[in-house]
Amino acid sequence: MNVGCTVDLRQMEYFVALAEENQFTRAAELTRVSQSGLSAAIKTLEHDLNAKLFVRTTRRVELTTAGRALYPHARRLLAEADAGRDAVTATVGKFTGSLRVGAEQCLGSVNVPELVERFHRRHREVEITFTQAGSGELLRKMRDGEIDLAFVAGTPETTDARLRLTGLDHVTLATEPLVALTPPDHPLASQKSVSLEELQDRTFIDLDDTWAIRVVTDELLAKRKIVRRVAFTVSDIHALIDMINRGLALAIVPQSVSRKAIAAELHTLSLIDERDPVWTVSAAYAHAERGSALMREFLSLIEPPR
Repeated sequence: MNVGCTVDLRQMEYFVALAEENQFTRAAELTRVSQSGLSAAIKTLEHDLNAKLFVRTTRRVELTTAGRALYPHARRLLAEADAGRDAVTATVGKFTGSLRVGAEQCLGSVNVPELVERFHRRHREVEITFTQAGSGELLRKMRDGEIDLAFVAGTPETTDARLRLTGLDHVTLATEPLVALTPPDHPLASQKSVSLEELQDRTFIDLDDTWAIRVVTDELLAKRKIVRRVAFTVSDIHALIDMINRGLALAIVPQSVSRKAIAAELHTLSLIDERDPVWTVSAAYAHAERGSALMREFLSLIEPPR
């Protein structure tokens, strides 16, 4: 380490994002900085620590031995900084009441359980509950008055009534493309992209039809009269990736799913379509004033774009 060097929290945030996403594009998106800014910050950190933290390959960015040594400490440092901010916030202004939050598992860049943890840490007097379910089920629960705030997903082109946000207030939190995810020895794995027509009669793994990705994929292919065979249906994204890893079939998923560590050995293909489907994550809530201050406080934990 260079004498007198200092390591700031922003550098640690950049480092952790790149370590977890394994590519500059996605890490830059998550940290709301340009790729050149992220690259410069990582180079400065490596210079300050006098150690190479990443090795770059044609497809991915991987941690070096020094990077792996730094990673758990960087995660703890960021967690402690969040805990410190939350502890101070908890002493200033009190919220009471209850807040019922729901989220789909397959959301991508929005980590709702982490937000629930931070909100609970800041506002111990608020009774917060959490439900994980598919977007269609969450929107039904909201319209029935069973939850207050739902983190859901879909695409702007979705016409399925289960995913429509009609009659609800909502804010878009993130967007990303859909991709095809295949085993490394799949017949399509030699390609970088695939047309929807090339998916005709392919064998798929998918989530059950309460999840947004199943509804979106069914609708996307049906509109083009493309027939697929869903041979394996699961209710958990990790089970879906595990079955692809076992070479059983392919799946269409949000791009962020393909970047999970457990999907590192799988092959990702961009989808070719005249109108690329855009996976859109939203926070939805009813018009009623009940709990509106609590919802605004919860949503404030999501870092706004710079």
